[in-house]
Amino acid sequence: MSFDTIIRGARVVTPAGVTRCEIGISSGRIAALGLSLGDATKVIEAEGLIAMPGGIDSHVHISQPSGPGIEMADDFSSATRAAVAGGNTTVLPFCLPEEGQSLRDAVAAYHAKAAGQCHCDVSFHLIVKATDPITLGQDLPALIAAGHTSLKVFMTYQGLALSDREILEVMSVAKAQGALVMVHAENEDAIEFLRDKAEREGNTDPLFHARTRPVPVEREATHRAITLAEIVDVPLTIVHVSNGESLEEIRRGRARGAKVFAETCPQYITLTAEDLDRAGFEGAKYVCSPPPRAASDWQAIWSGICNGDFELFSSDHCPFRFADPAGKDAPGARKSFRNIPNGIPGVETRLPILFSEGVSKGRLSLERFAALTATNHARLYGLKDKGAIMVGMDADIVLWDPEMTREIRQDDLHHGSDYTPWEGFTVLGWPVRTILRGETVMQDGDVQGAPIGSHIARSAPEVLL
Repeated sequence: MSFDTIIRGARVVTPAGVTRCEIGISSGRIAALGLSLGDATKVIEAEGLIAMPGGIDSHVHISQPSGPGIEMADDFSSATRAAVAGGNTTVLPFCLPEEGQSLRDAVAAYHAKAAGQCHCDVSFHLIVKATDPITLGQDLPALIAAGHTSLKVFMTYQGLALSDREILEVMSVAKAQGALVMVHAENEDAIEFLRDKAEREGNTDPLFHARTRPVPVEREATHRAITLAEIVDVPLTIVHVSNGESLEEIRRGRARGAKVFAETCPQYITLTAEDLDRAGFEGAKYVCSPPPRAASDWQAIWSGICNGDFELFSSDHCPFRFADPAGKDAPGARKSFRNIPNGIPGVETRLPILFSEGVSKGRLSLERFAALTATNHARLYGLKDKGAIMVGMDADIVLWDPEMTREIRQDDLHHGSDYTPWEGFTVLGWPVRTILRGETVMQDGDVQGAPIGSHIARSAPEVLL
Protein backbone atom coordinates (compact mmCIF):
# COMPACT_ATOMS: atom_id res chain seq x y z
CA MET A 1 0.00 0.00 0.00
CA SER A 2 1.25 3.48 -0.86
CA PHE A 3 0.51 6.60 1.20
CA ASP A 4 0.55 10.31 0.57
CA THR A 5 2.78 10.82 3.60
CA ILE A 6 4.54 8.64 6.14
CA ILE A 7 5.80 10.04 9.45
CA ARG A 8 8.70 7.85 10.52
CA GLY A 9 10.79 7.55 13.68
CA ALA A 10 8.66 9.44 16.22
CA ARG A 11 7.29 8.27 19.51
CA VAL A 12 3.54 8.31 18.82
CA VAL A 13 1.00 9.25 21.50
CA THR A 14 -2.24 7.34 20.96
CA PRO A 15 -5.26 6.73 23.22
CA ALA A 16 -3.84 3.25 23.85
CA GLY A 17 -0.48 4.57 25.00
CA VAL A 18 2.87 5.72 23.65
CA THR A 19 4.41 3.56 20.93
CA ARG A 20 7.05 3.68 18.25
CA CYS A 21 5.43 3.27 14.88
CA GLU A 22 5.04 4.89 11.51
CA ILE A 23 1.98 6.97 10.66
CA GLY A 24 0.59 6.51 7.17
CA ILE A 25 -1.55 9.35 5.83
CA SER A 26 -3.83 9.24 2.79
CA SER A 27 -6.40 11.80 1.62
CA GLY A 28 -5.98 13.86 4.77
CA ARG A 29 -6.68 11.01 7.17
CA ILE A 30 -4.65 8.59 9.22
CA ALA A 31 -4.72 5.43 7.12
CA ALA A 32 -2.35 3.17 9.04
CA LEU A 33 -0.22 2.87 12.16
CA GLY A 34 2.50 0.27 12.07
CA LEU A 35 6.08 -0.68 11.31
CA SER A 36 7.64 -0.57 7.83
CA LEU A 37 4.51 0.79 6.16
CA GLY A 38 6.17 0.95 2.76
CA ASP A 39 6.09 3.70 0.17
CA ALA A 40 4.83 7.27 0.29
CA THR A 41 4.97 10.35 -1.88
CA LYS A 42 6.51 12.18 1.09
CA VAL A 43 8.39 10.83 4.11
CA ILE A 44 8.78 12.97 7.23
CA GLU A 45 11.75 11.81 9.29
CA ALA A 46 10.88 12.44 12.94
CA GLU A 47 13.56 10.62 14.91
CA GLY A 48 13.85 12.11 18.39
CA LEU A 49 10.45 13.82 18.14
CA ILE A 50 7.07 13.07 19.70
CA ALA A 51 3.95 12.82 17.53
CA MET A 52 0.95 14.25 19.36
CA PRO A 53 -2.64 14.79 18.24
CA GLY A 54 -3.01 18.35 16.99
CA GLY A 55 -3.95 20.69 19.79
CA ILE A 56 -7.60 21.69 20.12
CA ASP A 57 -8.07 24.98 21.94
CA SER A 58 -11.76 25.05 22.78
CA HIS A 59 -11.77 28.47 24.42
CA VAL A 60 -10.62 31.38 22.25
CA HIS A 61 -12.03 34.79 21.41
CA ILE A 62 -11.37 36.08 17.89
CA SER A 63 -12.59 39.26 16.21
CA GLN A 64 -15.23 39.61 18.92
CA PRO A 65 -17.24 42.78 19.67
CA SER A 66 -15.62 44.36 22.73
CA GLY A 67 -17.46 47.61 23.37
CA PRO A 68 -17.51 51.07 21.77
CA GLY A 69 -14.10 52.02 20.37
CA ILE A 70 -12.42 48.78 21.53
CA GLU A 71 -10.93 46.31 19.06
CA MET A 72 -9.72 42.80 19.65
CA ALA A 73 -6.13 42.39 18.46
CA ASP A 74 -6.72 39.24 16.39
CA ASP A 75 -8.77 38.54 13.32
CA PHE A 76 -9.13 34.98 12.07
CA SER A 77 -5.96 35.17 10.00
CA SER A 78 -3.61 36.27 12.78
CA ALA A 79 -5.25 34.17 15.51
CA THR A 80 -5.09 30.95 13.52
CA ARG A 81 -1.50 31.69 12.43
CA ALA A 82 -0.64 31.91 16.10
CA ALA A 83 -2.62 28.76 16.79
CA VAL A 84 -0.76 26.56 14.30
CA ALA A 85 2.58 28.09 15.34
CA GLY A 86 1.77 26.87 18.84
CA GLY A 87 0.84 23.34 17.80
CA ASN A 88 -2.93 23.68 17.41
CA THR A 89 -4.94 22.31 14.50
CA THR A 90 -8.43 23.33 15.66
CA VAL A 91 -9.77 26.28 17.65
CA LEU A 92 -13.29 26.93 18.93
CA PRO A 93 -14.05 30.68 19.02
CA PHE A 94 -17.15 32.20 20.54
CA CYS A 95 -19.84 33.86 18.45
CA LEU A 96 -21.12 36.97 20.29
CA PRO A 97 -24.05 38.89 18.80
CA GLU A 98 -23.65 42.64 18.48
CA GLU A 99 -26.23 44.86 20.16
CA GLY A 100 -29.59 44.29 18.46
CA GLN A 101 -28.26 41.46 16.27
CA SER A 102 -29.97 38.09 16.27
CA LEU A 103 -27.95 35.02 17.17
CA ARG A 104 -28.52 33.53 13.72
CA ASP A 105 -27.30 36.72 12.00
CA ALA A 106 -24.28 36.83 14.31
CA VAL A 107 -23.31 33.30 13.34
CA ALA A 108 -23.59 34.20 9.64
CA ALA A 109 -21.36 37.22 10.24
CA TYR A 110 -18.73 35.08 11.99
CA HIS A 111 -18.71 32.58 9.15
CA ALA A 112 -18.10 35.48 6.75
CA LYS A 113 -15.23 36.80 8.90
CA ALA A 114 -13.56 33.39 9.01
CA ALA A 115 -14.09 32.29 5.40
CA GLY A 116 -10.77 31.80 3.60
CA GLN A 117 -8.76 33.26 6.48
CA CYS A 118 -8.05 30.28 8.75
CA HIS A 119 -4.75 28.41 8.98
CA CYS A 120 -6.37 25.77 11.20
CA ASP A 121 -9.87 24.37 11.45
CA VAL A 122 -12.47 26.29 13.46
CA SER A 123 -15.87 25.61 14.97
CA PHE A 124 -18.05 28.17 16.71
CA HIS A 125 -19.54 28.12 20.19
CA LEU A 126 -22.69 30.23 20.63
CA ILE A 127 -22.92 32.96 23.28
CA VAL A 128 -26.51 33.36 24.47
CA LYS A 129 -27.10 36.89 25.77
CA ALA A 130 -30.85 37.13 25.05
CA THR A 131 -33.65 34.80 26.04
CA ASP A 132 -36.50 36.10 23.89
CA PRO A 133 -38.84 33.62 22.17
CA ILE A 134 -37.10 33.89 18.78
CA THR A 135 -33.66 33.18 20.24
CA LEU A 136 -34.80 30.27 22.39
CA GLY A 137 -37.55 28.92 20.17
CA GLN A 138 -36.07 29.35 16.69
CA ASP A 139 -32.44 30.46 16.47
CA LEU A 140 -30.93 28.15 19.07
CA PRO A 141 -32.64 24.96 17.86
CA ALA A 142 -31.77 25.73 14.22
CA LEU A 143 -28.13 26.53 14.99
CA ILE A 144 -27.66 23.46 17.18
CA ALA A 145 -29.13 21.30 14.41
CA ALA A 146 -26.65 22.89 11.98
CA GLY A 147 -23.69 21.69 14.08
CA HIS A 148 -23.14 24.48 16.63
CA THR A 149 -23.60 22.06 19.49
CA SER A 150 -22.22 24.07 22.40
CA LEU A 151 -23.32 27.33 23.94
CA LYS A 152 -22.08 29.65 26.64
CA VAL A 153 -23.87 31.69 29.27
CA PHE A 154 -22.37 34.37 31.50
CA MET A 155 -23.07 35.09 35.15
CA THR A 156 -21.07 38.33 34.97
CA TYR A 157 -20.50 41.38 32.69
CA GLN A 158 -23.08 44.05 32.05
CA GLY A 159 -25.12 43.20 28.96
CA LEU A 160 -24.09 39.55 29.09
CA ALA A 161 -25.00 38.28 32.56
CA LEU A 162 -28.20 36.25 32.67
CA SER A 163 -30.45 35.82 35.67
CA ASP A 164 -30.87 32.39 37.22
CA ARG A 165 -34.28 32.05 35.54
CA GLU A 166 -32.79 32.96 32.16
CA ILE A 167 -29.98 30.44 32.61
CA LEU A 168 -32.54 27.75 33.43
CA GLU A 169 -34.45 28.59 30.24
CA VAL A 170 -31.27 28.31 28.14
CA MET A 171 -30.28 25.06 29.83
CA SER A 172 -33.73 23.67 29.10
CA VAL A 173 -33.31 24.36 25.37
CA ALA A 174 -29.83 22.82 25.42
CA LYS A 175 -31.19 19.68 27.04
CA ALA A 176 -34.02 19.37 24.51
CA GLN A 177 -31.80 20.03 21.48
CA GLY A 178 -28.65 18.12 22.48
CA ALA A 179 -26.12 20.87 23.18
CA LEU A 180 -23.50 21.26 25.90
CA VAL A 181 -23.73 24.33 28.15
CA MET A 182 -20.61 26.27 29.16
CA VAL A 183 -20.73 28.71 32.08
CA HIS A 184 -18.56 31.70 33.00
CA ALA A 185 -19.11 31.52 36.76
CA GLU A 186 -18.63 34.80 38.65
CA ASN A 187 -21.25 36.61 40.74
CA GLU A 188 -21.93 39.92 38.98
CA ASP A 189 -23.76 41.60 41.88
CA ALA A 190 -20.93 40.83 44.29
CA ILE A 191 -18.34 42.11 41.81
CA GLU A 192 -20.25 45.37 41.26
CA PHE A 193 -20.56 45.86 45.03
CA LEU A 194 -16.80 45.42 45.46
CA ARG A 195 -15.92 47.56 42.43
CA ASP A 196 -18.06 50.45 43.61
CA LYS A 197 -16.52 50.21 47.08
CA ALA A 198 -12.98 50.16 45.67
CA GLU A 199 -13.59 53.24 43.52
CA ARG A 200 -15.15 55.15 46.41
CA GLU A 201 -12.00 54.44 48.41
CA GLY A 202 -9.73 55.57 45.57
CA ASN A 203 -8.45 52.07 44.76
CA THR A 204 -8.43 52.22 40.99
CA ASP A 205 -5.12 50.64 39.86
CA PRO A 206 -5.13 47.43 37.77
CA LEU A 207 -4.49 45.33 40.88
CA PHE A 208 -8.02 46.10 42.04
CA HIS A 209 -9.43 44.24 39.08
CA ALA A 210 -8.22 41.12 40.90
CA ARG A 211 -9.20 42.28 44.37
CA THR A 212 -12.77 43.02 43.33
CA ARG A 213 -13.15 39.55 41.78
CA PRO A 214 -11.98 37.44 44.75
CA VAL A 215 -12.27 33.68 45.03
CA PRO A 216 -15.68 33.74 46.80
CA VAL A 217 -17.43 35.37 43.82
CA GLU A 218 -16.22 32.54 41.60
CA ARG A 219 -16.83 29.83 44.19
CA GLU A 220 -20.43 30.93 44.82
CA ALA A 221 -21.27 31.22 41.12
CA THR A 222 -19.74 27.81 40.44
CA HIS A 223 -21.96 26.25 43.09
CA ARG A 224 -25.00 28.06 41.72
CA ALA A 225 -24.30 27.08 38.09
CA ILE A 226 -24.01 23.41 39.05
CA THR A 227 -27.21 23.64 41.09
CA LEU A 228 -29.11 25.13 38.15
CA ALA A 229 -27.80 22.37 35.88
CA GLU A 230 -28.94 19.76 38.40
CA ILE A 231 -32.44 21.28 38.37
CA VAL A 232 -32.64 20.93 34.59
CA ASP A 233 -30.60 17.69 34.55
CA VAL A 234 -28.19 18.89 31.88
CA PRO A 235 -24.40 18.46 31.64
CA LEU A 236 -22.28 21.60 31.77
CA THR A 237 -18.69 22.79 31.60
CA ILE A 238 -17.35 25.33 34.09
CA VAL A 239 -14.77 27.27 32.10
CA HIS A 240 -11.49 28.87 33.27
CA VAL A 241 -11.52 27.59 36.86
CA SER A 242 -8.87 29.57 38.73
CA ASN A 243 -8.71 28.21 42.28
CA GLY A 244 -9.08 25.24 44.57
CA GLU A 245 -12.28 26.39 46.29
CA SER A 246 -14.19 26.51 43.02
CA LEU A 247 -12.74 23.13 42.09
CA GLU A 248 -14.04 21.78 45.41
CA GLU A 249 -17.56 22.87 44.40
CA ILE A 250 -17.15 20.89 41.19
CA ARG A 251 -15.99 17.83 43.11
CA ARG A 252 -18.96 18.12 45.47
CA GLY A 253 -21.35 18.43 42.54
CA ARG A 254 -19.90 15.31 40.95
CA ALA A 255 -20.23 13.45 44.24
CA ARG A 256 -23.96 14.27 44.16
CA GLY A 257 -24.19 12.89 40.62
CA ALA A 258 -24.03 16.13 38.63
CA LYS A 259 -22.48 15.76 35.19
CA VAL A 260 -20.07 18.70 35.32
CA PHE A 261 -16.81 19.17 33.44
CA ALA A 262 -13.99 21.58 34.27
CA GLU A 263 -11.51 23.67 32.32
CA THR A 264 -8.47 25.62 33.45
CA CYS A 265 -5.83 27.74 31.70
CA PRO A 266 -2.09 28.58 31.78
CA GLN A 267 -2.62 31.83 33.70
CA TYR A 268 -3.80 29.88 36.74
CA ILE A 269 -0.57 27.89 37.08
CA THR A 270 1.98 30.56 36.12
CA LEU A 271 0.67 34.08 36.85
CA THR A 272 -0.52 35.72 40.08
CA ALA A 273 -2.61 38.70 41.13
CA GLU A 274 0.65 40.47 41.98
CA ASP A 275 1.37 40.66 38.25
CA LEU A 276 -1.48 43.20 38.10
CA ASP A 277 0.48 45.34 40.58
CA ARG A 278 3.41 45.99 38.25
CA ALA A 279 4.80 49.52 38.03
CA GLY A 280 2.94 52.14 36.05
CA PHE A 281 0.21 50.73 33.85
CA GLU A 282 2.05 47.43 33.18
CA GLY A 283 -0.39 45.55 35.38
CA ALA A 284 -3.07 46.07 32.73
CA LYS A 285 -1.31 43.43 30.62
CA TYR A 286 -2.54 40.78 33.07
CA VAL A 287 -6.18 41.86 33.43
CA CYS A 288 -8.43 38.88 32.69
CA SER A 289 -11.40 37.22 34.35
CA PRO A 290 -11.29 35.32 36.56
CA PRO A 291 -8.01 36.99 37.51
CA PRO A 292 -4.83 35.12 38.35
CA ARG A 293 -4.78 34.15 42.01
CA ALA A 294 -2.00 33.68 44.58
CA ALA A 295 0.91 31.37 43.89
CA SER A 296 -0.47 29.18 46.69
CA ASP A 297 -3.46 28.41 44.43
CA TRP A 298 -1.24 26.88 41.76
CA GLN A 299 -0.89 23.63 43.68
CA ALA A 300 -4.65 23.16 43.93
CA ILE A 301 -5.00 23.63 40.17
CA TRP A 302 -2.08 21.28 39.50
CA SER A 303 -3.71 18.68 41.73
CA GLY A 304 -6.86 18.90 39.62
CA ILE A 305 -4.89 18.73 36.37
CA CYS A 306 -2.94 15.68 37.44
CA ASN A 307 -5.69 13.66 39.13
CA GLY A 308 -8.34 14.09 36.42
CA ASP A 309 -10.59 16.77 37.93
CA PHE A 310 -9.93 18.91 34.87
CA GLU A 311 -10.89 17.52 31.49
CA LEU A 312 -9.78 20.59 29.55
CA PHE A 313 -6.76 22.86 29.42
CA SER A 314 -7.53 25.86 27.19
CA SER A 315 -6.02 29.30 26.66
CA ASP A 316 -9.00 31.68 26.99
CA HIS A 317 -7.14 33.64 24.30
CA CYS A 318 -8.69 37.12 24.40
CA PRO A 319 -6.11 39.51 22.91
CA PHE A 320 -5.86 43.28 23.05
CA ARG A 321 -2.96 45.53 22.17
CA PHE A 322 -1.34 47.16 25.19
CA ALA A 323 -0.13 50.42 23.68
CA ASP A 324 -3.39 51.23 21.92
CA PRO A 325 -6.38 53.42 22.85
CA ALA A 326 -8.53 50.76 21.16
CA GLY A 327 -6.94 48.14 23.45
CA LYS A 328 -5.69 48.02 27.03
CA ASP A 329 -4.95 51.78 27.01
CA ALA A 330 -8.61 52.57 26.37
CA PRO A 331 -10.06 55.94 27.39
CA GLY A 332 -10.35 55.98 31.17
CA ALA A 333 -8.33 52.78 31.65
CA ARG A 334 -5.51 54.55 33.50
CA LYS A 335 -8.05 56.21 35.79
CA SER A 336 -9.88 53.02 36.77
CA PHE A 337 -9.36 49.29 36.39
CA ARG A 338 -13.05 49.14 35.47
CA ASN A 339 -12.24 50.53 32.00
CA ILE A 340 -9.39 48.17 31.11
CA PRO A 341 -10.41 45.70 28.36
CA ASN A 342 -10.60 42.27 29.85
CA GLY A 343 -8.45 39.46 28.46
CA ILE A 344 -4.94 38.27 27.59
CA PRO A 345 -3.37 36.55 24.55
CA GLY A 346 -2.33 32.91 24.88
CA VAL A 347 -3.32 30.62 22.00
CA GLU A 348 0.29 30.20 20.82
CA THR A 349 1.81 29.62 24.26
CA ARG A 350 -0.82 27.31 25.84
CA LEU A 351 0.70 24.03 24.73
CA PRO A 352 4.40 24.84 25.33
CA ILE A 353 3.64 26.09 28.85
CA LEU A 354 1.72 22.96 29.82
CA PHE A 355 4.25 20.66 28.14
CA SER A 356 7.13 22.33 29.97
CA GLU A 357 5.46 22.69 33.36
CA GLY A 358 3.67 19.34 33.12
CA VAL A 359 5.47 16.79 30.95
CA SER A 360 9.02 18.10 31.20
CA LYS A 361 8.78 18.47 34.99
CA GLY A 362 7.33 14.99 35.46
CA ARG A 363 3.85 16.03 36.54
CA LEU A 364 2.03 14.71 33.45
CA SER A 365 2.37 11.70 31.20
CA LEU A 366 2.32 12.23 27.46
CA GLU A 367 -1.06 10.50 27.33
CA ARG A 368 -2.54 12.85 29.94
CA PHE A 369 -1.12 15.86 28.10
CA ALA A 370 -2.78 14.71 24.87
CA ALA A 371 -6.11 14.21 26.65
CA LEU A 372 -6.04 17.64 28.31
CA THR A 373 -5.10 19.49 25.15
CA ALA A 374 -6.86 17.60 22.36
CA THR A 375 -8.72 14.33 22.98
CA ASN A 376 -11.09 15.54 25.69
CA HIS A 377 -11.91 18.72 23.75
CA ALA A 378 -12.97 16.63 20.76
CA ARG A 379 -15.03 14.29 22.93
CA LEU A 380 -16.82 17.00 24.89
CA TYR A 381 -17.57 19.24 21.93
CA GLY A 382 -18.53 16.74 19.24
CA LEU A 383 -15.44 16.85 17.00
CA LYS A 384 -15.79 13.20 16.03
CA ASP A 385 -12.90 13.05 13.54
CA LYS A 386 -10.34 14.88 15.66
CA GLY A 387 -8.37 14.76 18.88
CA ALA A 388 -6.48 11.47 18.63
CA ILE A 389 -3.93 9.63 16.52
CA MET A 390 -6.04 6.69 15.38
CA VAL A 391 -6.76 5.08 12.03
CA GLY A 392 -9.65 6.86 10.32
CA MET A 393 -9.20 10.18 12.13
CA ASP A 394 -8.18 13.45 10.50
CA ALA A 395 -4.39 13.56 10.14
CA ASP A 396 -4.05 16.47 12.58
CA ILE A 397 -0.63 15.80 14.07
CA VAL A 398 1.99 17.91 15.82
CA LEU A 399 5.63 16.93 16.11
CA TRP A 400 7.28 18.04 19.35
CA ASP A 401 10.96 18.42 20.18
CA PRO A 402 11.00 17.56 23.90
CA GLU A 403 14.58 18.80 24.28
CA MET A 404 14.14 22.24 22.75
CA THR A 405 14.52 25.08 25.24
CA ARG A 406 12.83 28.32 24.27
CA GLU A 407 12.32 31.65 25.96
CA ILE A 408 8.87 33.03 25.17
CA ARG A 409 9.30 36.40 23.48
CA GLN A 410 6.75 38.67 21.88
CA ASP A 411 9.09 39.19 18.92
CA ASP A 412 8.78 35.49 18.04
CA LEU A 413 5.00 35.16 18.33
CA HIS A 414 2.37 35.37 15.60
CA HIS A 415 -0.70 36.80 17.34
CA GLY A 416 -2.01 40.32 16.75
CA SER A 417 -1.31 41.56 20.26
CA ASP A 418 1.79 43.67 20.92
CA TYR A 419 2.79 41.79 24.09
CA THR A 420 2.70 38.42 25.82
CA PRO A 421 2.10 38.01 29.57
CA TRP A 422 4.80 35.33 29.51
CA GLU A 423 7.65 37.51 28.20
CA GLY A 424 10.92 35.86 29.27
CA PHE A 425 9.24 32.65 30.53
CA THR A 426 11.51 29.70 29.67
CA VAL A 427 9.99 26.42 28.49
CA LEU A 428 11.42 22.99 27.73
CA GLY A 429 9.66 21.34 24.79
CA TRP A 430 8.30 23.06 21.69
CA PRO A 431 6.16 22.08 18.67
CA VAL A 432 8.32 22.06 15.53
CA ARG A 433 5.82 20.89 12.90
CA THR A 434 2.04 21.22 12.69
CA ILE A 435 0.15 19.03 10.23
CA LEU A 436 -3.51 19.76 9.40
CA ARG A 437 -5.36 16.99 7.56
CA GLY A 438 -2.04 15.73 6.22
CA GLU A 439 -0.68 19.10 5.11
CA THR A 440 2.20 20.84 6.89
CA VAL A 441 0.98 24.27 8.00
CA MET A 442 3.90 25.12 10.30
CA GLN A 443 7.49 23.99 10.30
CA ASP A 444 10.23 25.28 12.61
CA GLY A 445 8.16 28.33 13.53
CA ASP A 446 7.33 29.26 9.94
CA VAL A 447 3.62 29.22 9.10
CA GLN A 448 3.41 27.79 5.60
CA GLY A 449 1.07 28.00 2.67
CA ALA A 450 -2.28 29.61 2.08
CA PRO A 451 -4.98 29.20 4.75
CA ILE A 452 -6.59 25.77 4.39
CA GLY A 453 -8.65 25.71 7.57
CA SER A 454 -12.37 24.92 7.40
CA HIS A 455 -15.35 25.39 9.64
CA ILE A 456 -16.32 22.09 11.25
CA ALA A 457 -19.98 21.33 11.92
CA ARG A 458 -20.05 19.26 15.09
CA SER A 459 -22.15 16.33 16.20
CA ALA A 460 -23.81 16.08 19.59
CA PRO A 461 -21.17 15.98 22.33
CA GLU A 462 -20.24 12.45 23.34
CA VAL A 463 -21.41 13.10 26.93
CA LEU A 464 -24.96 13.60 25.64
CA LEU A 465 -25.13 10.38 23.63
